[in-house]
Amino acid sequence: MRCRFLLITVFLLNLHLSAISAASVVERQTLIKGGALPKPKVLPAAAYLSPFHYLKTCPNLEGIIHQKVNAWIKRDYTLAPAIIRLHFHDCVVRGCDASILLNHRGSERSAEASKTLRGFDLINDIKTEVEKQCPKTVSCADILTAAARDATVLAGGPFWEVPFGRKDGRVSLSNEADRVVPQGHENITSLINLFHNLGLTPVDLVVLSGSHTIGRTSCHSIKQRLFNFKGMGRPDPSMNVSYLNSLRKQCRLGRNYANLDATTPRTFDVAYYRNLQKKMGTLSSDQQLYSDVRTTGLVGLMATQAEFFTGQFAVSMTKLGNVHVLTGRKQGEVRLNCNYVNY
Repeated sequence: MRCRFLLITVFLLNLHLSAISAASVVERQTLIKGGALPKPKVLPAAAYLSPFHYLKTCPNLEGIIHQKVNAWIKRDYTLAPAIIRLHFHDCVVRGCDASILLNHRGSERSAEASKTLRGFDLINDIKTEVEKQCPKTVSCADILTAAARDATVLAGGPFWEVPFGRKDGRVSLSNEADRVVPQGHENITSLINLFHNLGLTPVDLVVLSGSHTIGRTSCHSIKQRLFNFKGMGRPDPSMNVSYLNSLRKQCRLGRNYANLDATTPRTFDVAYYRNLQKKMGTLSSDQQLYSDVRTTGLVGLMATQAEFFTGQFAVSMTKLGNVHVLTGRKQGEVRLNCNYVNY
């Protein structure tokens, strides 16, 4: 019965995603080869955002963003997952308003949860060029959202249409980031509740966690899981023993980071989910996606349906980029410098 339910779910969702999945493969290849930025049809944008928002005021915006993201990632591949993560951190606190980019005492950027965030210089580089060509027009929130899309594509993931029109927020508080942003040890109930408050579903939770197929984490963040899980003086008993020993060795040798995908860390694929089935999740919260009955079936679905995962990833990232956006003049602004509010 459960299997039948999953098959029906796959069928219905694939009907919804067929246009995305079919187009994304061709468009991804075009983008990676440096051709003209593609425009496939994906989910309709929310009423207050539009992919044509800058059509007259900054027609070359997406070309500028893609050129910059491509150049930076060619020099440092790890910036691809870093930009996706930066976008996620921005959206889960106050919505996608570029508040994570504000650089002042007590801002989200200074939070404990933000210590290992990267990619700020890339966003600043894009903003500088955009201001030259389209002064006082394009928000930092829109730039970060589109940069996350291009980073995904350049890493081998799907393409999706980014609707524009977000405004930049004026408030950024470190205590909010530390209270809200997941740190890799949360239980599934808290993660489901977090996503629910953002207007996202358990499907979005499992799918967006799939971005860890190309990410990495600091050894510091998994140290307790490897050596002193929940203060018990021993490692997390749910871990694959061979993988546990491998991670322990890596971190003891002084490496600062460990891959979130143990098998294909530079390939955007479903190996991340297959690793969870083998108890090879690097983060405790990742592994719980497979051990919790509310998300186990979704992990199994992604592990066996690669095209479905990439199509749904485009959908879930579109939804993430629309979370609690600011659109009116009274709600936000278009920053002249992404690091500071306008005065």
